Amino acid sequence: MRKMKNEFMVNWDGLRTKDKERVLVLAATNRPFDLDEAVIRRLPRRLMVNLPNASNREKILKVILAKEELASNVDFEAASRMTDGYSGSDLKNLCVTAAHRPIREILDGEEKDRTRALMEGNPSPPLRCGKDIRPLNMDDLKFAHDQVCASVSSESTNMNELVQWNELYGEGGSRKKKPLSYFM
Repeated sequence: MRKMKNEFMVNWDGLRTKDKERVLVLAATNRPFDLDEAVIRRLPRRLMVNLPNASNREKILKVILAKEELASNVDFEAASRMTDGYSGSDLKNLCVTAAHRPIREILDGEEKDRTRALMEGNPSPPLRCGKDIRPLNMDDLKFAHDQVCASVSSESTNMNELVQWNELYGEGGSRKKKPLSYFM
């Protein structure tokens, strides 16, 4: 790990650009307290991206579900309220789980049709091949909410560590060098 960090920093220090060009180094981590001082010095701006609030969760849900066929009862505001503490990744998992529910209904229906046909001695009915997938509705999101929980709590130890690190090293942080004092 140390060799990798050293190599990274040597190359970072060697970044050269032409007079009219710029290089922007953007880094992201959910473990900033593992960064050593040399890396922190090379990142002059450090911004904490917290868990999204209700308004931002609503926007994220709209982006994730933009290409999905939605029923008229989908209430993004209600969905954002029920997902308090969810990260963007958690919201994506919620939407994927919700989107699988209509497909699961079709597969379960086909399984029942095959079982019934087999018990009656009839040939298996043809597969529907996804022709009857219904629009995603609010019940699907509620079902998914019961299956997918927030991966991190805003009161968790990790979040507290992130907040403390941000207060010390982040943008507008309180990190100040204390003057050395000598006692004689």
